[in-house]
Amino acid sequence: MKEITPVRADFGEAAQRHLDMLTKPRGSLGRLEEFARRLVMITEDPMPELGRKVIFTFAGDHGVAEERVSAYPKEVTRQMVFNFLRGGAGINVLARHAGAEVVVIDIGVEYDFGDLMGLVGKKVVRGTRNMRKGPAMTKAEAEACIRVGFELAVEYAGKGYGIFATGEMGISNTTPAAAIAAVLTGRAVSEVTGRGTGISDEVLKHKIRVIRDSIVLNRPDPGDPIDVLSKVGGAEIGGITGLILGAASCRVPVVIDGFISTAGALIASALEPAAKDYMFAAHKSFEIGHEVMLQEMGLRPVLDLDMRLGEGTGAALAFLLIEAGLKIYKEMATFSDAGISEKKE
Repeated sequence: MKEITPVRADFGEAAQRHLDMLTKPRGSLGRLEEFARRLVMITEDPMPELGRKVIFTFAGDHGVAEERVSAYPKEVTRQMVFNFLRGGAGINVLARHAGAEVVVIDIGVEYDFGDLMGLVGKKVVRGTRNMRKGPAMTKAEAEACIRVGFELAVEYAGKGYGIFATGEMGISNTTPAAAIAAVLTGRAVSEVTGRGTGISDEVLKHKIRVIRDSIVLNRPDPGDPIDVLSKVGGAEIGGITGLILGAASCRVPVVIDGFISTAGALIASALEPAAKDYMFAAHKSFEIGHEVMLQEMGLRPVLDLDMRLGEGTGAALAFLLIEAGLKIYKEMATFSDAGISEKKE
């Protein structure tokens, strides 16, 4: 993490000067201009090349699922991993649309996949433990999950991938994500806990109780992000944390998906505040706690589509707009190129 430094303002200023010379009123392309400017600052390249795009979908099971906090059984996690590998899930469809690759990582599924083509086997735990009864992971396990994500980021940056996105799959994982949000933002559990897969009012009340009980029992230290991850987090959240930190260390932009991915981003930014400079928030999830976490980090989402699927689906869509901003920056003519008179001061 010592390689992570804040982005430099002078690169942003140079990018803005170029944007202001393009054949349009200044600032008229709004956030598309912001995206281009930030890419220049992140890469420290006045004409960035993003190249290949990749979405990392981390999969892990959760012991807290036994508390019946989800509308779906735990087995759906492994079933969805098979669906990802067949190319039939929402993330596969939207990644194809965005021209991105999907890398599926087993970091904590309670199932032995064996040597399965297309699956990256990085299992740290066979599902976390039930956080209502004790810590979800040991500190060593949490650190190992972060290391998995970090090393993947370094590996894929070395292969020439120019922009990353986070995704996840894990039944009941909105429960640890809400717990992380409550601990690290200081907000009440009820203010950051939503319906996840579509649970009833009664199950939502129960879910809030489960999270409160878990926090009271485990007493995660908000000043120690790895302690929070280990006690009330999840393996895939740890993998996402590491991926973000690794991306920042390699000066690669990383697009953060929804609620669960943003829990990983919140831990990453608590470990290294400069990591926020390398993040794009893909969208604002329908989950009520998502906006709270984004505000905590000062991130403004690219999209707001009432999505709550996860997997990296929002990030795949955000790729298209971030790339559009870069294309404007690189391909649009300047006033002098086009022989057009500039605005009179």
